[in-house]
Amino acid sequence: MLKIDSVNVTIQSVQALRGFSLNVQPGQMVGLVGRNGAGKTTLLRTVMGHLQPTAGHVEWAGVRLNSQATHTRAALGIGYMPEDRGLVPELTVEENILIPVWVSATLQPKERLEMVYSVLPELHTMKDRRALLLSGGQQKLVALARALAVGTRLLLLDEPFEGVAPALSQRLSDVIFGLRGKDMTVVIAQSELNHAASMLDQKVLIERGSNAVAVAD
Repeated sequence: MLKIDSVNVTIQSVQALRGFSLNVQPGQMVGLVGRNGAGKTTLLRTVMGHLQPTAGHVEWAGVRLNSQATHTRAALGIGYMPEDRGLVPELTVEENILIPVWVSATLQPKERLEMVYSVLPELHTMKDRRALLLSGGQQKLVALARALAVGTRLLLLDEPFEGVAPALSQRLSDVIFGLRGKDMTVVIAQSELNHAASMLDQKVLIERGSNAVAVAD
């Protein structure tokens, strides 16, 4: 399971996380809810190793992540979809999807691409298109596909529905919640859950980097 225990994180002398804790059981879908600046992105980046805790620890599937190099998260089956998508503009759709797979010693590119295209077949038709030529919504789909390519056990999704047209938002929702029952653990960070709320096993509120109220559905 994902265990975040009393984590503190400081960014440029500002304490962004203040003793935040979270326990997510295998196969659960959890909503991490908070206003802009509440610490949602900081928390996901800490799990991914982009930020280091000054106190507390992060654990996934029994492995303490604090001392793990950032690239080892892929080997542990963790996929991350950042809010800003984080695509390489000059690379093609398929190349962007494969970036984290290439650094994995265990994942097979052909196998992972087949899985991604089975879930998001629309991306196969644009696989050779450069990312800079895509709309914002299409880029979100590619960012999700990249997370799925490497995230065989845990997905961390930062504002996946933000700034997306309703049709594409519904498509993203269908794909994400279609993962239920497939032994996939998912953490969705959102300012507001809206239509996603009914699909979640747990909702966790974060305010000013600290736990607010957790409500189990």
